[in-house]
Formats: sequence, C-alpha cells, structure tokens
Amino acid sequence: MNRAEIGEPEPRRGPLAGPLPPLALATFAVGTDAFVMAGLLPAIAADLEVGVPAAGQLVTVFALTLAVAAPVLSWLLSPLDRRTVLQLSLIVFTVGNIVTALSPTYTPALLARILTAAGAATITATASSAAVAITPAERRGRAMALVIGGLTLSTALGMPLGNLIGGVDWRLTLWAVAALGVVAAIGVSVALPKVVLPVTGLTARLAPLRRPKVLTILAVTLLVMAGHYALYTYIGPLTAGATTGSFPQALTMVLFVWGVGVLGGNLFAGHLADRLAAPGIAVAALISGTVLLAISPLMVGHLVLTCVWAAIWGATDGMASVVQQHRLVTIAPASAPVLLGLNSSAIYLGVAMGGGLGGLAQDQLPVTMLGVPAAALALLATIVTVAERRADRTRHAMAVGRP
Repeated sequence: MNRAEIGEPEPRRGPLAGPLPPLALATFAVGTDAFVMAGLLPAIAADLEVGVPAAGQLVTVFALTLAVAAPVLSWLLSPLDRRTVLQLSLIVFTVGNIVTALSPTYTPALLARILTAAGAATITATASSAAVAITPAERRGRAMALVIGGLTLSTALGMPLGNLIGGVDWRLTLWAVAALGVVAAIGVSVALPKVVLPVTGLTARLAPLRRPKVLTILAVTLLVMAGHYALYTYIGPLTAGATTGSFPQALTMVLFVWGVGVLGGNLFAGHLADRLAAPGIAVAALISGTVLLAISPLMVGHLVLTCVWAAIWGATDGMASVVQQHRLVTIAPASAPVLLGLNSSAIYLGVAMGGGLGGLAQDQLPVTMLGVPAAALALLATIVTVAERRADRTRHAMAVGRP
C-alpha cells in the first residue's frame, strides 16, 4: 500500500511525528480503559451494590464485545477514510465512558461498557493501518511501534494513574478516560490527513484469510497473549512475597517497570522490523518470553529481582506484539484494516483466555508456579512460528528449483 494507492502525496522522511502522537494517544486511551477497570472492581461493586464477581463482568463484557466487534466493524468501516473512522470511534468510545460514569445502577453500567467496547473495537486497528498508510515502507515498523506504544504505555502509566484517581472515586477515572478520548479526537481531526485505502470488494478484502500463514500468525498472537496474561492477570498475588511488607506502592512499581519494559520492547522491535526479517525477530521474542515465564517462580521472592525480571519479561511481550502486526501488514497491506482488526480480536481473546486458564491452574498449582503453564502456551506459540518459518523456506526453495 503506497501513497499513490491512497491518493496522498509522498510523506516527508523526517522524524516520526505529525499525526502519529494523536494515534498513539487514542490507543493509550483504549488500553487504559480496557485494563484499569480490574483494579477498580471493589469500589465499583460497593457503589453499584453488587458483588465483586458481578462487577467483574464489566471487564469481561468489554473484552468479549471488543473481540467480536473488532473484525466486523473493521470490515464494515473499511470503505471510509481512516480519519473519519477514528473520529466516529472515539466519539462512541467517549460517550460510552461518560454514560458509564453517570450510571446509577449496575445494568446501565453493563450496557454502557458494551457501547464503550464497540467504540474501542476499531481504534487500535484503524490507528495502526493509518500509520502504515502515511509512513514510508522502510519506516513502518517504527511507526507501528509508536502507535502500539500508546497501548503499551497504558499498562505502565494509565493503569496505575487510573487506580490512583479511582482511589478517590472510580467514576473520576472514567471521566479522565473520556477526556483522553476527546483530546485524541481533536488531535486526529487536526493532524491526520484524509487517508482513503484502496477500494476492494469483500472477496478481495477477505482473500488473505485463505492463506495458512495469516491464520498461523493470528493463532500465535492468541497463544502468546494467553500465555503472558495467564501470569500477568495474577501478578498481584504472584509477587506478594516480594511486595508485601516493602512499601505501599511496591506492586505499582512492579506494574510500572513491566509496562516500561513492554514499551521498550515495542520500540526496539519496530526498529528491528525495519531492518531485519520479521519472522526471525518473532522467534527470538517468543523464545525469550517463554524462558522469562518459565523462570518466574525463581524471580518473585525479592523486590529488586522481581522488578528486573518484570522489565525484561515485559520487553519480550512488547516485541511480540509489534512484530506480529508488522508481519500481517507485510503480507497484505491492502487488507490491513481487516487483518489488524482480527489481530485485535486475537489479543483480547488471548487476554481473556489467559486469565481464565490462570484461574483454573490455581486449583492445581500455587500462584507462584503459574509461569509453568504460561510458558507452555508461549512455547507452543514458538513451535508454531518456527514450523511456519521452516515451511516458508521450503516453499521458497522449491519455487526457485533448489532441493
């Protein structure tokens, strides 16, 4: 997908800036909204007069709605220019958060979370496809890393800050997220040019889904996210031995260094993807992540050791996120909205699956051993990627007539 295909002038080759920061802010708002609610559940449950498990359904319904709506809405909205799609999505996202903040009882809040998720569903994929469209091919990895970095930064800053604000009133957190949505919408309207993707029929847009490589990449995204979030979902009890008795914000510090590690991994993988073969980067990231998950039982007993381990583990997670998206876009740039929407679904389904499997695993294992089944999922993702890479090499060798 080049500039001629979208009817825009050739982009400047200076530093990555311009429209990209508003796109990153949009993904930051979505990430904060998606992850901050978990830390606010006790306060939400008390205010809405329901149990904590019922309040937890606000998180579940958001993730499931987003996972289902992302590919569907990405396909339905693909004929529109990217700026218009982001404006509409951010408006719905903002309204959903405002309605949630104003909800007097549980049922309106639940419905408002569904509305919010419908708005959020296309934001990450649309922001990524817009970044790809306005950036030269040799810099797309870095552009995607910057945009996805907003989503990553939400785990490092958005979640702790949201919980800090929510300590006063959980509704204030949602008002703050709504304000982020407004600022992002303004930034997109001002800085992002009108980006029209090539007009193709439904059959052409869905054609990449017939390619085993695309389905393999999506399956790997699902598996690796399930592996990482089988552990991350329970990072509080997992690191209790290191954080209990240290200082009140010890867990927040662990979350922060993990998020900083993910952000660093995002940016590093973006630079590598512009220079090296993406499958090799994916294998390296997946192997590293598997090792970090597997050794977690040895790393969570002392605060300093836990923080170092969390930062490195986060970096492997961040690398995998960027390179998976980069691989999809490289395969079929014209189908980027649909493919990135499906990738968003795989991410959130993986998060939900990982949390569920991590909870089930605790019936058989102590929480400090969750890294073992988590590493098994990450190892499976690694094996699938290695097998797919070898199959690619074999097909290439046969195509050029080599044995």
